[in-house]
Amino acid sequence: MLDIKYILAHMDEYAEMLKNRKHDFDLSILTGLDERRRKIIGETESLKAMRNKSSKNAGDNAGFDPKAAKARIKELDTELAEVEAELHNYLMTLPNTLSATTPIGNDENDNPVVRTWGEPRKFDFEPKPHWDIAEALGIMDFERGVMLAQSRFTVLQGLGARMERALVNFMLDLHTKKHGYLEVEPPFMVRSAILEGTGQLPKFAEDLYRLQNDDLWLIPTAEVPLTNLNRESILEEKDLPKYYTAYTPCFRREAGSAGRDVRGLMRQHQFDKVEMVKICTPETSYDELEKLTSDAEDVLKILGLPYHVVNLCSGDIGFGSCKTYDLEVWLPSQGKYREISSCSNCEDFQARRMNLRYRPSDGGRPRFAHTLNGSGIAVGRTLIAVIENYQNEDGSITVPEALVPYMDGITTINAR
Repeated sequence: MLDIKYILAHMDEYAEMLKNRKHDFDLSILTGLDERRRKIIGETESLKAMRNKSSKNAGDNAGFDPKAAKARIKELDTELAEVEAELHNYLMTLPNTLSATTPIGNDENDNPVVRTWGEPRKFDFEPKPHWDIAEALGIMDFERGVMLAQSRFTVLQGLGARMERALVNFMLDLHTKKHGYLEVEPPFMVRSAILEGTGQLPKFAEDLYRLQNDDLWLIPTAEVPLTNLNRESILEEKDLPKYYTAYTPCFRREAGSAGRDVRGLMRQHQFDKVEMVKICTPETSYDELEKLTSDAEDVLKILGLPYHVVNLCSGDIGFGSCKTYDLEVWLPSQGKYREISSCSNCEDFQARRMNLRYRPSDGGRPRFAHTLNGSGIAVGRTLIAVIENYQNEDGSITVPEALVPYMDGITTINAR
């Protein structure tokens, strides 16, 4: 959530930013609510001043009715609470500002490539898509996933399930042992207020799964509980930055993805992900974003998976982010790079929503922290990339060297 004082002081600039984000908001609603709030506050203060003056010098306020003033003040307090609630709800729907280094563009086609790592493998046979390879090996069962749940659910079995687990353990070991993150196992369900803190509510409710009998939602990403670990807190600057990582299943309705990636594991309602979250000071947050992105890149480098990094443009960036790098991994069957991780700096947008502050070491007043998050990385999509990039002509899959210890020495997945 943004500071209303900032928006009102930079109205033209913020309106232009919304245009660049491809958002259509009527900011006159905001200014109208703010004017109503100011008018109510002004009338309330005036009545209270007259009441105080009347109580001290009764003769100087002929015609002033204290009882009527008290009743009116009560009415105004109720009106103020209603207006402030409307104002808060409206502010919760407004997207974050953009970094000066976020490019202006319409959609994913306008995302500039920052760097590329690795060379796509040249096959001496026609590479197959992961679903054909996995089904032939008996390590994925798409039909049973639909039978047990519905479309966009999949059963992993045998060495498919084993490799998924191997990838999770490999990523967690990398981030905790090499990159210095604290491993956390958070709840997989959270309250509405927690999703409001990171920006999924109220705007993206249709993409979430909710438990009907409780104020609980299945998490769409571990970013939600990890970033909220220090909500309603004042941290000490000396204790920053904080690095958290977690493996969790993630649950998304994918409400706007009808007809996209309908085959395979690319876009599932339930998927595994290792997440990274950072909490830091404003002065260090963009350096931390570069490090966060590098940490995600390490996963792909060690696995030997070609990828490139793109800087998301204004028309493609997420609601709560000021700047985002996407990592896109090479998929031979599609002949192109596909998203496998997003690394974002939200500045103080989420911290304001969850009242997450820190006390500067110089003793100044508490300030809102900056929060960052990144996939470290999406496990199912990594499994896709491994299957496709390490496929062999006979239908087997070579296990990447870094995963062999996590697979009890298995080096190849062969047909049963």
